[in-house]
Amino acid sequence: MSAGDVVADGPAASVDLEEFYQRSNIADVIDSLDRDLVGLAPVKTRIREIAALLLVESARRSIGLQAEPPSLHMCFTGNPGTGKTTVAQRMAEILNRLGYIRRNHVVTVSRDDLVGQYIGHTAPKTKEVLKKAMGGVLFIDEAYYLYRPENERDYGQEAIEILLQVMEDRRDDLVVVLAGYKDRMDIFFQSNPGMASRIAHHLDFPDYSEDELLQIAQIMLSRMQYILAEDAQAVLRAYIERRMKQPRFSNARSIRNALDRSRLRQANRLFAERSKPMDRQALQTITGADIRASRVFADQG
Repeated sequence: MSAGDVVADGPAASVDLEEFYQRSNIADVIDSLDRDLVGLAPVKTRIREIAALLLVESARRSIGLQAEPPSLHMCFTGNPGTGKTTVAQRMAEILNRLGYIRRNHVVTVSRDDLVGQYIGHTAPKTKEVLKKAMGGVLFIDEAYYLYRPENERDYGQEAIEILLQVMEDRRDDLVVVLAGYKDRMDIFFQSNPGMASRIAHHLDFPDYSEDELLQIAQIMLSRMQYILAEDAQAVLRAYIERRMKQPRFSNARSIRNALDRSRLRQANRLFAERSKPMDRQALQTITGADIRASRVFADQG
């Protein structure tokens, strides 16, 4: 019997979950979590669990078993640069392939995109964002800034009320992901129980370790077709170790910025030597000196 065939008497009905899985084409998205994202083991586990739930729900419906559609609104908590936006994009792809959203589409917004500056401005702004996101995923970064109880004239509460209504009434056509620091999101949910009750899945994104950040850096360099000189890997590790202890460290985002600055120094070094021919290796190679010129090493002579 193939997936989707229904037997008249319910107890005898069966479905081939493996066939359902293969037909869904989500295997490559699940695999890409391991291939493209370093670390984040608990997040990857939770994504697989959600995907399994949705796949089984689809199989149940195919043989006439009905249940309340699962709530898919989510909260992603963690420090900047831990992969929240990337995982939201993967989640949208999974939901789209399983038929839970119409489009593989993520709209990323912050408070300024939703909240107006004067009376009558917030509702149209929020509704316009919702219209753009409908059929896909709405990712609200630093969602706690929507709520500012210290300001009696703040219009964020109006945006929250519109979001709440749409999250309930249109939950079959829109998935909302709230993101931000865990402690601030906890306070936000305490102050907004209606929002808390609509969030079914909470995923906490851990900070990356030094080894994971080094691996992330190597993946980024490979995608940009750069290589590290023999001395550069040890210097890059030393850079990461120092940068992790400094203020405003943003995990993978800080690493990407560091590599961009190293590329800048490499380009200037090559430009200064432009009178001689440059082969492929020279144009690809970032040296230890290109990295060590960072201000992170400023206390070294």
